[in-house]
Amino acid sequence: MITAAELYAHVACPHRVHLDRFGDPSKRDEVNPFVQLLWDRGSSYEQQVIGDLGEGVVALRDLSPSERIDRTLAAMREGATLIYGGRITADDLLGEPDLLIRRDGHYIAADIKSGRGETGGDEDEDDGKLKPHYAVQVALYADVLNRLGFGAGHVAEIWDVKGRHVTYDLDRPRHTRTEETWWDFYLDALAKVRTTCDGAHVTRGALASICKLCHWHSHCRGEMIAAGDLSLIPQLGRAIRDGMVDEISCVADFAGCNPEGYVSGKKTIFPKLGIDRMRLFHQRARLLSDPDAKPFLREVVVLPSTETEVFFDIEADPMNDIVYLHGFVERHGGNPATDNFTAFFADGTSMEAEREAFAGAVNWLGDRPDAAVYFYSKYERTMYRKLCQKHPGVCDAGVIEALFTPPRSTDLYYDVVFRATEWPTYDHSIKTLAKYLGFAWRDTDPSGAASIEWYQRWLETGDDAIKQRILDYNEDDCRATAVVLAGIRALV
Repeated sequence: MITAAELYAHVACPHRVHLDRFGDPSKRDEVNPFVQLLWDRGSSYEQQVIGDLGEGVVALRDLSPSERIDRTLAAMREGATLIYGGRITADDLLGEPDLLIRRDGHYIAADIKSGRGETGGDEDEDDGKLKPHYAVQVALYADVLNRLGFGAGHVAEIWDVKGRHVTYDLDRPRHTRTEETWWDFYLDALAKVRTTCDGAHVTRGALASICKLCHWHSHCRGEMIAAGDLSLIPQLGRAIRDGMVDEISCVADFAGCNPEGYVSGKKTIFPKLGIDRMRLFHQRARLLSDPDAKPFLREVVVLPSTETEVFFDIEADPMNDIVYLHGFVERHGGNPATDNFTAFFADGTSMEAEREAFAGAVNWLGDRPDAAVYFYSKYERTMYRKLCQKHPGVCDAGVIEALFTPPRSTDLYYDVVFRATEWPTYDHSIKTLAKYLGFAWRDTDPSGAASIEWYQRWLETGDDAIKQRILDYNEDDCRATAVVLAGIRALV
């Protein structure tokens, strides 16, 4: 049977579907603690939503799988208004929608999500873009309901963490540049999952940031490194790799080839790959293939020269909608021996706790108007803009814009690493580059996702050791930013 969970997994990584079906279970990693937290929060939010529905809900979640199928069909035939925890199947499709809702004599499926129902948008306003992994899930439910004769067409809902019932009209085009609808997208994904589950198509892993949360991460990464998979080249993703692999099979082959031989007129022979990007990827393949390779500058970089430097990193929990930590390492005269770590920590998830931490950080920075501020990626700027809107009494928007305008501050990733440097590494994350330069985090599991899980455990327990773990991790992130800055300066 093809399940909604497999379609969800396929959207993120088709190879995960293959490994879940055919992989050696002994090679799976333990479930990532952050993933477990997501599951726990999702289950808790689901119970909250169902509890608020009151009486009149046919609850089937606790029955055996076969009983749930029989009772779900019986409840729909009897015209039940709301069915919770139903199980529906038709042909080779199996769905377990959180809710089945009777409207105008038909049933619409809904899933309860502890995240937002759509992508993007401002804090309290979505931009109307459906989430692909949600879309294929609820499309399968609609498909089964239609095959059973109970469906209302190509429509379903997501009940999200904001309390909204987001309609998934699956006959809408996916975006303005294509006539492909979400239903077309679902049918294409379904066909591909079928061939994978039938063993007719062997998929390949591709290195991406989401891999770190997958239970096949260690196994899959090992396979890709052993094979020299092209997706090991930074920013060369699955789609480009798949378009190249018949001509260039691995990183070593790419490094040894003449890239100009794949140019045809003003394009390359590979779909979605322009000439300049192909040359850049070829250069990166050569770096990865040379054991003596060193990082280098692609263009001149001008960095601020100030007596005081500040290295800045925040920690946020998007599920609780809070920025809970602002960390700063202050350095004088370029001397690491002068480093001093300052943190503003939200002692709870209330608006007031977040506001106090934000105000403390803004005032601290304001007391150092001549310091050069360094951070890694646009996330800090994005979140400070949102915090300014959320807590208007702290400062006006001009203060935030001035803070994040060079030369007052420098985004080391987008302004420097991404634009002007090359490294013999599989990616350009702060963790990867700092470790390449010899820095070591104190924690054995350093990641932003892990810190969210630690913060949740601290909220539940108040354990000072957990809070200190979060602070140490944030301080190390700030110090890692300093290490990368020093590494870049060594290239100048």
